[in-house]
Amino acid sequence: MSGIRVALVDDQPLFRSGLRMLIDSQDDLEVVGEAGDGAEAVTMVAASKPDVVLMDIRMPVRDGIQATEDIVQAGDAPRILVLTTFDLDENAAKAIRAGASGFVLKDAEPEFLLAAIRTVHAGTAVIAPSATAELFQHFGERPAQAGDPEEHLAELSAREREIFLLAARGLSNAEIAKSEFVSEATVKTHISRILAKLGLRDRVQLVVFAYERRLV
Repeated sequence: MSGIRVALVDDQPLFRSGLRMLIDSQDDLEVVGEAGDGAEAVTMVAASKPDVVLMDIRMPVRDGIQATEDIVQAGDAPRILVLTTFDLDENAAKAIRAGASGFVLKDAEPEFLLAAIRTVHAGTAVIAPSATAELFQHFGERPAQAGDPEEHLAELSAREREIFLLAARGLSNAEIAKSEFVSEATVKTHISRILAKLGLRDRVQLVVFAYERRLV
């Protein structure tokens, strides 16, 4: 089985070196590229095609938020995990809005970081939707998108809309199932359909989608 391809983006060579040694020590993980700033990162990702990018936020030339946005907009993007110093960080919220699938604290335990890489590669966001909602509420960032908010949900059925709005508030599958009197498996199926119809990658992006369009 081929390993998970990881790219490192950080302006501190010593920190990158430590990450590389940690990641390369794992049988299922492999570092395939490094960059020291956001501009280098965009070029490096296009060339090395990693599965997961560990992205620092504060860097010269181009920061991690802009680099994340550029990589995601280029299409066929890898999963991006932002490295941050603070738990409730406005920049982490901006990076998630730009397309990151979660963030990890720079002083996290090595095993947690390795688990986060595997988790995000498997398609699950590393930050819970409830934490995403809290993050956005904390910083009050809700730029409105043009048009009628309801137009954004036109493709969803009535039941899918109900489940979308509960998920957008950060409720778990179990909480949604209890609220809607259905099984967790049914909720999971609905969520998968909602993500597919709206062109979203995971539940964190669902929360972002809802906040940007003032649906919550």
